[in-house]
Amino acid sequence: MGFVRMCIVIRVILAIGLSVSIGRASDSTGCNQDISGLFERVSKSVVLITAVSLNPFSVEERIRTSMGSGFIVRTDGLILTNSHVVFGRQAIAVTLGNGQSIPAALVGADPILDLAVLKIDGQGTSLPVLKIADNSLPLVGEEVLAVGNPLGFEQTLTRGIVSGVNRILPISPMSITVPMIQTDASINPGNSGGPLVNRCGEVVGINTSVLLGAENMGFALPAVIVQQVLPHLLEHGRVIRPWLGLRGQMVQKDVLQTIFNIDVRDGFLVEMVEPGSPADKAEIKGGMLPVNVAGSDFLFGGDVITAVDGVPLANPKSYQTFAQNLKIGAKVKLTVFREGQTKTISLKVTERPILPWDLPPEDCHRAMYP
Repeated sequence: MGFVRMCIVIRVILAIGLSVSIGRASDSTGCNQDISGLFERVSKSVVLITAVSLNPFSVEERIRTSMGSGFIVRTDGLILTNSHVVFGRQAIAVTLGNGQSIPAALVGADPILDLAVLKIDGQGTSLPVLKIADNSLPLVGEEVLAVGNPLGFEQTLTRGIVSGVNRILPISPMSITVPMIQTDASINPGNSGGPLVNRCGEVVGINTSVLLGAENMGFALPAVIVQQVLPHLLEHGRVIRPWLGLRGQMVQKDVLQTIFNIDVRDGFLVEMVEPGSPADKAEIKGGMLPVNVAGSDFLFGGDVITAVDGVPLANPKSYQTFAQNLKIGAKVKLTVFREGQTKTISLKVTERPILPWDLPPEDCHRAMYP
C-alpha cells in the first residue's frame, strides 16, 4: 500500500501487470449548473454503506461496524466504493437516498487500488446513476464537489477545488505509481468511496484517503483508473497481476564504488523478498545493511539483478519495461551478482495474492481513511 511512518499516507500502488494510461487534463468549467441543482441530481445516486466485521482476536471490539459511501454506476444496482470499506466484511448493507436499506453483495475488490464493486437488487426499478468522466484528469483549480456520509451524516455536500494531480510518493522501481487527485473539499470519516464530481456532475475521482496531521488535504482515486480497472473486477472479481516478489531499487556501480569502494554491478538491488513468492522459493537474497546515501535509503547485502533473459538492466526504464511485460506462467532467467560471483536463477511468474501490507493497519485505519 504505500503507508509511511506515523500513518501519513498518500496512496501508492503496486500495479505491475496493469497498464495505466492517463489522458490529457479535461476542463468542465463550461458547466454552469447551480450547485443546489447539481447536488439534488448527484445525491440521488450516492449511498450510505454499512459493513460489519468480526475480529475473533479482539476482546474489547470483537464486532466492528464501519460506515462509508458509494455511488450507483449502473441502473441494475452496481455500486462503486473503496475496498477498505467492504473488503473482508461479514455483512454489507446499502442505504439509498430514499432511506431504503438493501443487503449488498461484493462483486469484486482490489485492496491495492482501494477499489470495490457492490451489487444490490434494484427490485425492478431503474436506479439513478452517475456518469464516470472520460479518460482525463481534472485541471488544477477546477471546482469539485464531494458528496458522501461523513460521520454518518447522510447526503452531505462539501465544495472545493482540485489542489493538485499526479500526487505520488517515491517508491521502488518494482512498483508503478498511480497518480492521486488532491482536493481541499472537506473529507471526513464516512466519505470514503463517495464521488468527487466536477461542475458537470461527472465523477472525476473516488474519495479515498486523507493526510494525517494536515488540514484541507484529501485524495481521490482518479476516474480514469476506475474506468480501466472496472472490467477486471467485473470479470474476475479481482485485478490479476504477475508476481515475482522482489522489492528494491536500481543502483549504479560507479557511484557506489566511489563512495564505499565495494564490489557491485549496475542493476536492480534486491532489498526485500516477499515471503512465499517465486523469488523466495528460488532463494534470492534480500538486504540486511541500511545505508543512507545523499538522502536516499538503501538496504545493502542482497543480490543485484544485472540482466533478465540476457537483456541488461542498465537503467530504471529497462527495469520498468521488464516489470510491465511480465506474464503469469512465464519463465524468466535472472542474472544475479552475489558476493563477487555471477549466477543464473530461473523463476516462474505466478499470480500476486493479496498480501498483509496491502491492507490498512487497524491502528491507523480511522486516522488515514475518510
